[in-house]
Amino acid sequence: MSKKNWVTGFARIGEQRELKKVLEKYWKGETSFDEVVEVSNMLKVRHWKYQKDAGVDAISINDFSLYDQTLDMIEILGLTPDRFKDIEDKTARYFAMARGDKDHTAMEMTKWFNTNYHYIVPELRSGMKFNIDISKIISEFEAAKKEGITPKINIIGPLTFLGNAKRIDSNELDALGLFNEVMPAYIALFKELSKLDEQVIVQVDEPILVTDKAVELSLLVKEAYTKLAEVAENIDIYVVTYFDHAKEAVAQLIQTPIKGIGLDFVYGSENCDVLDQIAQSGKKLIAGIVDGRNIWISDIEKKVDFLNEIAKTVAKEQIIVSTSCSLLHVPYTLKYEEKLDAQIKSWLAYGVEKLDELNIITKLFFEGAEALNSDEALKFAQNREANASRKSSSMIFDEAVQERMKTIDELKKQRIEYEERINVQHEKFNYPPLATTTIGSFPQTPEVRAVRRDFKNGTIDEATYIEKMKEFIKECVEFQESIDLDVLVHGEFERNDMVEYFGEQLKGVAFSQNGWVQSYGSRCVKPPIIYGDVSRPEPMTVFWSTFAQSLTDRPMKGMLTGPVTILNWSFVRDDQPRSETCYQIALAIRDEVDDLQKAGIKMIQVDEAAFKEGYPLRRVNRPAYEKFALESFWICTNVAEIDTQIHTHMCYSDFNDIIDTIEAMDADVISIETARSGNILLKVFKEHGYKKEVGPGVYDIHSPRVPTVEEIEKQIHSLLEVLPARQLWINPDCGLKTRRWEEVKPSLENMVIATKKVREEV
Repeated sequence: MSKKNWVTGFARIGEQRELKKVLEKYWKGETSFDEVVEVSNMLKVRHWKYQKDAGVDAISINDFSLYDQTLDMIEILGLTPDRFKDIEDKTARYFAMARGDKDHTAMEMTKWFNTNYHYIVPELRSGMKFNIDISKIISEFEAAKKEGITPKINIIGPLTFLGNAKRIDSNELDALGLFNEVMPAYIALFKELSKLDEQVIVQVDEPILVTDKAVELSLLVKEAYTKLAEVAENIDIYVVTYFDHAKEAVAQLIQTPIKGIGLDFVYGSENCDVLDQIAQSGKKLIAGIVDGRNIWISDIEKKVDFLNEIAKTVAKEQIIVSTSCSLLHVPYTLKYEEKLDAQIKSWLAYGVEKLDELNIITKLFFEGAEALNSDEALKFAQNREANASRKSSSMIFDEAVQERMKTIDELKKQRIEYEERINVQHEKFNYPPLATTTIGSFPQTPEVRAVRRDFKNGTIDEATYIEKMKEFIKECVEFQESIDLDVLVHGEFERNDMVEYFGEQLKGVAFSQNGWVQSYGSRCVKPPIIYGDVSRPEPMTVFWSTFAQSLTDRPMKGMLTGPVTILNWSFVRDDQPRSETCYQIALAIRDEVDDLQKAGIKMIQVDEAAFKEGYPLRRVNRPAYEKFALESFWICTNVAEIDTQIHTHMCYSDFNDIIDTIEAMDADVISIETARSGNILLKVFKEHGYKKEVGPGVYDIHSPRVPTVEEIEKQIHSLLEVLPARQLWINPDCGLKTRRWEEVKPSLENMVIATKKVREEV
């Protein structure tokens, strides 16, 4: 293969969220699946063309998915769980696995390594049968060939597939013990792929090889890729890793007949330690140097200098210049960003702009500046100018923030003892055992979004906007009271997103118009852009929370997003340590907590939904992250008075290895997502002897199905097998923003009825 550059993968939701929109129309029954296919095919061709026009040599297929790539691999390998096999229609079965339906609960979903992208967790068991189906790959392969592209086929590797799966016939935490049962399926898959063309290029994604599991996987790495490389001589296999270093795996992979190895040099600088091994092996090095996870422009000159350093060890002809990972994790293109400050915009590169960076870096490295055409030379000059302006811009530095940061160390401490706090709080709020509440957000209906949009566009004035939002809040509070929830929320109708809403009110943070990134399925987020020192000019939530509290005598939770989550769900400046940025955000949230409690809001939820996903993939790097993450949470919550109850919420996480840290966070109540994973997560709290209060999700809000009273009763009883009633709260497993009222109302009604029935029994 004579290729000089490589894109690991491309985003798929559409540069104006075309796939999201057509999927949601289809799910609502407003269009046919034919339209979904039509839009999907259009997007694939558009994305291939972007890459081809930018001079990309290696362009992927099978990086596109209607929901999730891991779910696609389950279908390709024919490893559909038995509980879905009664669904004959392939499309209906696919979306039932992802989202559930009236007869089937959805498969578990969790974070893709330390990103905000969610994947569907495979359910595997010993003795399972596979049935290879590469019809999706065939159609994309043929379509790409028609566009004049020789495609590389992306698949998730067997070790990552197994390491990210769960066994349903065993208590083992992962499915790696099924290696010998899954490898025949991969061998059969590669035999089918070999029939596609005279020469076939396969990119096998193995990010699990950058985790601590890489050591225990050493022997399996060698066995897996020796077997796969021997399937057919016409398949060129490239094993690609990303998000950290893969030193242990490289030592094994160079002993196999694969063609090349992909390494991330943006987030895995230690990969430089294995350059000698790769050089001696003669294999291709896919050098990931264009950041696929952040939006700051590359310093093109520095990237070329770095490649030249690599070339002192690895021959140039062995090197393929690449993105550090798939461009799935960044927005599409800057061309729709018409309102961003011009200087800030000049510092950014979204997906399409990264293709141009990759092209220019490739030409400079292999051919020199004389190879650039006039357009490329202009972009190179603009890149140098933008990098220089970013280093010296007065927009980045805030003297007041820097002064306040000098006193930060004295704020890094826990509150007074929990036992003392909780007794005061029980007396103040007098909530019952198995107290019922929700996580925070209620449905963002078309009417709600229209009001926000009209206000943003200037169609309605501020007074009209406020009155309409008050109406939504009043209806929400009345509904919660009508079903007898114990602790209420105001519904968050004024908020576009749990991070974006706060970012818009913080200094040092910018927002895009179209910087959408896929989170799961059709769900997209628009991360804030933290470009400078962060501060809070004025209260952000007090007005709405106090209005909601005025409508009821029941406790009203004030809803905030925590500093670690704001950090992890933003595009963060890369010119200072992430810890410093997190401390600055924590000071801003601290001020908001204090203002809320002074205004009479004495239950305050500081959501840390993304706390776990920020963890480094290597255990050796985790203490430093835990230190600043914990300290940031303390900084923003230890201002709370003894009778102010601090709640927090965490999304899909494996808490086994961080339960000590969760306890050290010192929140009075933590709610967690457990509905898709049963009691496995909750048992971690029990085994640890966790004393604080916990709200395990009793139903899955990512599925449209309405749980029955009996289902929720059963779930609550199973929770009581693990923790006592006084320690448990009852709630959905996440916010209700993405659901419809016709799903939310009966679900919450059933939740309250079930809780009352169990309370009577207890």
